[in-house]
Amino acid sequence: MHNIYLSLGSNINKQQNICAALAQLQSQFGRITLSPVYETLAEGFNGNNFYNLAVHISSSQSIDEVYQQMRRIEDQQGRIRQSEKFNNRTLDIDILLYDDHILHAQGYDIPRAEITRYAFVLKPLADIAGDLIHPELSVTYSRLWADFPDPPPMQQVSLNCR
Repeated sequence: MHNIYLSLGSNINKQQNICAALAQLQSQFGRITLSPVYETLAEGFNGNNFYNLAVHISSSQSIDEVYQQMRRIEDQQGRIRQSEKFNNRTLDIDILLYDDHILHAQGYDIPRAEITRYAFVLKPLADIAGDLIHPELSVTYSRLWADFPDPPPMQQVSLNCR
Protein backbone atom coordinates (compact mmCIF):
# COMPACT_ATOMS: atom_id res chain seq x y z
CA MET A 1 0.00 0.00 0.00
CA HIS A 2 1.19 3.47 -0.86
CA ASN A 3 0.94 6.37 1.58
CA ILE A 4 -0.50 9.32 -0.25
CA TYR A 5 -1.03 12.83 1.06
CA LEU A 6 -3.43 15.21 -0.62
CA SER A 7 -4.18 18.90 -0.31
CA LEU A 8 -7.84 19.92 -0.64
CA GLY A 9 -9.07 23.46 -1.08
CA SER A 10 -12.29 25.23 -2.00
CA ASN A 11 -13.65 28.76 -1.97
CA ILE A 12 -16.99 28.19 -3.74
CA ASN A 13 -19.64 26.45 -1.61
CA LYS A 14 -16.60 25.35 0.34
CA GLN A 15 -18.22 23.29 3.10
CA GLN A 16 -20.45 21.41 0.65
CA ASN A 17 -17.63 20.72 -1.80
CA ILE A 18 -15.08 19.69 0.82
CA CYS A 19 -17.61 17.40 2.53
CA ALA A 20 -18.58 15.80 -0.78
CA ALA A 21 -14.92 15.22 -1.65
CA LEU A 22 -14.21 13.67 1.76
CA ALA A 23 -17.19 11.33 1.37
CA GLN A 24 -15.91 10.24 -2.04
CA LEU A 25 -12.38 9.74 -0.76
CA GLN A 26 -13.65 7.63 2.13
CA SER A 27 -15.86 5.60 -0.21
CA GLN A 28 -12.98 4.96 -2.63
CA PHE A 29 -10.07 4.51 -0.21
CA GLY A 30 -11.62 3.45 3.09
CA ARG A 31 -10.02 4.95 6.16
CA ILE A 32 -8.75 8.49 5.66
CA THR A 33 -6.91 10.79 8.04
CA LEU A 34 -7.75 14.49 8.04
CA SER A 35 -5.86 17.53 9.23
CA PRO A 36 -7.76 20.36 10.82
CA VAL A 37 -9.51 22.58 8.27
CA TYR A 38 -8.13 26.09 7.94
CA GLU A 39 -9.83 29.14 6.53
CA THR A 40 -7.32 31.27 4.65
CA LEU A 41 -7.30 34.29 2.41
CA ALA A 42 -7.11 33.73 -1.33
CA GLU A 43 -3.49 33.86 -2.53
CA GLY A 44 -2.52 35.46 -5.82
CA PHE A 45 -5.96 36.93 -6.59
CA ASN A 46 -8.93 38.65 -4.97
CA GLY A 47 -11.50 36.02 -4.09
CA ASN A 48 -13.48 34.45 -1.30
CA ASN A 49 -11.63 32.84 1.58
CA PHE A 50 -10.62 29.22 1.12
CA TYR A 51 -11.04 26.14 3.26
CA ASN A 52 -7.83 24.07 3.11
CA LEU A 53 -6.84 20.76 4.63
CA ALA A 54 -4.58 17.77 4.10
CA VAL A 55 -5.79 14.19 3.78
CA HIS A 56 -3.87 10.93 4.08
CA ILE A 57 -5.06 7.94 2.05
CA SER A 58 -3.58 4.49 1.45
CA SER A 59 -3.90 2.77 -1.90
CA SER A 60 -2.29 0.13 -4.04
CA GLN A 61 -3.11 2.21 -7.12
CA SER A 62 -0.47 3.79 -9.29
CA ILE A 63 0.11 7.51 -9.16
CA ASP A 64 -1.60 7.82 -12.56
CA GLU A 65 -4.71 6.07 -11.27
CA VAL A 66 -4.84 8.20 -8.12
CA TYR A 67 -4.35 11.36 -10.18
CA GLN A 68 -7.24 10.42 -12.48
CA GLN A 69 -9.49 9.69 -9.50
CA MET A 70 -8.72 13.11 -7.99
CA ARG A 71 -9.58 14.80 -11.31
CA ARG A 72 -12.89 12.92 -11.43
CA ILE A 73 -13.76 14.02 -7.89
CA GLU A 74 -12.94 17.64 -8.79
CA ASP A 75 -15.06 17.39 -11.93
CA GLN A 76 -18.00 15.91 -10.00
CA GLN A 77 -17.92 19.01 -7.78
CA GLY A 78 -18.13 21.30 -10.79
CA ARG A 79 -14.45 22.17 -11.16
CA ILE A 80 -13.85 24.42 -14.16
CA ARG A 81 -10.26 24.34 -15.29
CA GLN A 82 -8.98 27.74 -16.37
CA SER A 83 -5.69 28.86 -17.80
CA GLU A 84 -5.01 31.18 -14.85
CA LYS A 85 -3.30 29.42 -11.97
CA PHE A 86 -4.96 31.53 -9.29
CA ASN A 87 -8.75 31.66 -9.41
CA ASN A 88 -11.91 30.73 -7.56
CA ARG A 89 -12.63 27.02 -7.50
CA THR A 90 -15.24 24.62 -6.29
CA LEU A 91 -12.59 22.04 -5.45
CA ASP A 92 -8.87 21.62 -5.87
CA ILE A 93 -7.17 18.34 -4.99
CA ASP A 94 -3.40 18.07 -5.34
CA ILE A 95 -1.24 15.05 -4.67
CA LEU A 96 1.41 16.34 -2.28
CA LEU A 97 3.27 13.11 -1.52
CA TYR A 98 3.21 9.60 -2.95
CA ASP A 99 5.33 7.59 -0.51
CA ASP A 100 8.78 9.17 -0.73
CA HIS A 101 8.79 9.30 -4.52
CA ILE A 102 10.34 12.21 -6.35
CA LEU A 103 8.72 12.86 -9.71
CA HIS A 104 8.94 16.18 -11.53
CA ALA A 105 8.01 15.09 -15.05
CA GLN A 106 5.06 13.92 -17.12
CA GLY A 107 2.83 16.55 -15.53
CA TYR A 108 3.63 15.52 -11.96
CA ASP A 109 5.20 17.58 -9.21
CA ILE A 110 5.89 15.21 -6.32
CA PRO A 111 6.68 16.21 -3.69
CA ARG A 112 4.56 19.20 -4.62
CA ALA A 113 6.51 22.47 -4.66
CA GLU A 114 3.61 24.27 -2.95
CA ILE A 115 4.44 22.40 0.27
CA THR A 116 7.28 24.79 1.01
CA ARG A 117 5.72 27.78 -0.75
CA TYR A 118 2.30 28.17 0.89
CA ALA A 119 1.31 28.03 4.55
CA PHE A 120 -2.14 26.73 3.61
CA VAL A 121 -0.48 23.61 2.17
CA LEU A 122 2.35 23.10 4.67
CA LYS A 123 0.49 23.65 7.96
CA PRO A 124 -2.22 21.00 7.37
CA LEU A 125 0.42 18.56 6.08
CA ALA A 126 2.60 19.17 9.13
CA ASP A 127 -0.46 18.55 11.33
CA ILE A 128 -0.87 14.96 10.06
CA ALA A 129 2.61 14.10 8.78
CA GLY A 130 4.88 16.26 10.91
CA ASP A 131 7.44 13.53 11.53
CA LEU A 132 7.77 12.53 7.88
CA ILE A 133 10.86 13.74 6.08
CA HIS A 134 10.64 15.74 2.88
CA PRO A 135 12.35 13.45 0.33
CA GLU A 136 14.30 16.27 -1.33
CA LEU A 137 15.07 18.55 1.60
CA SER A 138 15.77 15.88 4.26
CA VAL A 139 13.87 17.78 6.93
CA THR A 140 10.58 17.02 8.66
CA TYR A 141 7.38 18.83 7.79
CA SER A 142 7.16 19.99 11.40
CA ARG A 143 10.57 21.64 11.05
CA LEU A 144 9.57 23.19 7.73
CA TRP A 145 6.48 24.66 9.42
CA ALA A 146 8.47 25.91 12.42
CA ASP A 147 10.85 27.67 10.01
CA PHE A 148 8.11 29.05 7.73
CA PRO A 149 8.65 32.82 7.43
CA ASP A 150 5.71 35.07 8.38
CA PRO A 151 2.76 32.73 7.84
CA PRO A 152 -0.45 34.56 6.93
CA PRO A 153 -3.47 34.34 9.22
CA MET A 154 -5.07 30.90 9.23
CA GLN A 155 -8.14 30.21 11.30
CA GLN A 156 -9.08 26.66 12.19
CA VAL A 157 -12.74 25.95 11.36
CA SER A 158 -15.10 23.04 11.97
CA LEU A 159 -16.69 21.20 9.09
CA ASN A 160 -20.15 19.88 9.68
CA CYS A 161 -20.27 17.01 7.18
CA ARG A 162 -23.27 14.72 7.52
